[in-house]
Amino acid sequence: MKGRVVSVGLSLICLWPVLSSAEWGKPLGGTYDGPEGKPRVVTPSPAELGSDERATMAVFERATKSVVFISNTAIQRDPWSFNTFEVPQGSGTGFVWNKQGHIVTNFHVVYGANSITVTLADRTEHKATLIGADPDHDVAVLQIRASEEAYSPLTVGTSNDLRVGQKVLAIGNPFGLDHTLTTGVVSALGRTIKSLSNRTIEGVIQTDAAINPGNSGGPLLDSAGRLIGVNTQIVSPSGAFAGIGFAVPVDTVNRIVPELIKYGKLIRPGLGVSLVPDAMAKRWGVKGLIIGKVSRGSGAEQAGLKGARETFDGRVELGDVITAVDGKQVKTLDELMDVMERHKVNDRVTVEFLRETRRERVSVTLQAVN
Repeated sequence: MKGRVVSVGLSLICLWPVLSSAEWGKPLGGTYDGPEGKPRVVTPSPAELGSDERATMAVFERATKSVVFISNTAIQRDPWSFNTFEVPQGSGTGFVWNKQGHIVTNFHVVYGANSITVTLADRTEHKATLIGADPDHDVAVLQIRASEEAYSPLTVGTSNDLRVGQKVLAIGNPFGLDHTLTTGVVSALGRTIKSLSNRTIEGVIQTDAAINPGNSGGPLLDSAGRLIGVNTQIVSPSGAFAGIGFAVPVDTVNRIVPELIKYGKLIRPGLGVSLVPDAMAKRWGVKGLIIGKVSRGSGAEQAGLKGARETFDGRVELGDVITAVDGKQVKTLDELMDVMERHKVNDRVTVEFLRETRRERVSVTLQAVN
């Protein structure tokens, strides 16, 4: 090959070599029969896949029968003709809970929907009814009508004995791509995140298994294919996966779902009091929960707790200030509800409170509250 040298002023610049017609970059023509013009030799696949690969494939093949695609639409009105029409609002993932056609997903997947469609693994589409929802834990239960053979419920595990580093698998429909498998490990346990209702969800599982928009509501599985969580959120500056995903623990889901199926909502235990808003208590410099009103016949009334009252001269006297429940300090409504989550209706709890300048303690029987 000959190079070309061009003189520019007083300096010399060497350009790329000038290629002849038979050199690199030119098709070799139909008469050429060298190895470059033929397919590469195929290397035989190994006689057997690795045991970890086979186990992952087996879990995926079983679990995909349970994973569903969820789409929802909302009704909008044409501002000119005033006609109404349905528009796609969002999509996500869910999974079959039982043989009665109940589907579990995230609340935010179906929030604001006028119509919900569930697509099963066999590609059949079914209109779904919202049975119940718990926005505070981002859990919702739908129900569809299909043949019993179409329902393949996931095996339910526990999140109580999970360990950091344990392998996990996530199945979902990211960006509408159905039945996508990602794998990773449990990155951390006991995380807290905020739900759509701005409540704190406790005990959340953190994972590095890739979770993207559309994965919401899908199952997080252990290496045995058992359900250990429901994928719900990611932390990402870009909106796409950045290595940190969160799942609501299955122990929480397994407690909530039966109540949503039975009552359509979560039946919560409570003291039977109405509280002054946290912001107002903070403005007044009160460190605790101010009781505004005590419900008649409640456990709080029976225990002698008192709410705010108006005096004969028109002044308002603050009610008792709750400072701790079962030995745990409570300064906000969120903290009180976290304590209540550990109890059931008719449990008895010890309430510490401040009345004027006196610190007192009573036992209160919890009751069902909305």
